[in-house]
Amino acid sequence: MKEAIEGILGPMDEYVGHALISFEAGGPVDMYSFSKGIPGTGFATFELIEPDGTGPKPNQTGTFELVTFTKLSLPAPSRDPDTNNPCYKIELRLRRIMTRCGNYSYNAVLNPGDTSEIPEDADKPAICLVFDQYKGADGAFEVDGHKHSLLLCIEVFRSEMEYAIKHGSEVVVGKLKEKGFYPYSDMDREPVF
Repeated sequence: MKEAIEGILGPMDEYVGHALISFEAGGPVDMYSFSKGIPGTGFATFELIEPDGTGPKPNQTGTFELVTFTKLSLPAPSRDPDTNNPCYKIELRLRRIMTRCGNYSYNAVLNPGDTSEIPEDADKPAICLVFDQYKGADGAFEVDGHKHSLLLCIEVFRSEMEYAIKHGSEVVVGKLKEKGFYPYSDMDREPVF
């Protein structure tokens, strides 16, 4: 699967954020990073699709792995990560998002164009998401005769998610592309709606 995903995201970095407790055992997803494809850093899961081709509930494109991006460059890994580093903070946030979406994908169908809300602590607003198939048909890949894709999770502002619900996610995705914010989940920007 590594080679197939590298064909879409570019060469995988040496850094892998392995979880202490595996996703299969109820822990968070591992974060496989990609910084040589587009500016910034992409993170992909490699554990939703099983070797036999099963995995999350198939959406309109089939089974999938998740991908998300930040414009930040991933620092070299160290034994004592700087917890104040912005890239470290966003990596943890994106890991939470991908873990929650990964778990949810076994119980519900997640299609490109869907929206989702992930509850946070009582004192924090929910995380709003829009899903898209990363690179459309060009983002499809095959492993052992089974077709798969990359489902992009994009964190958006509540106003953008509500606009997507009313007018369609493709309008929001189009505006994010127009403004240079796609496919990133960085929230240090102005809302497009």
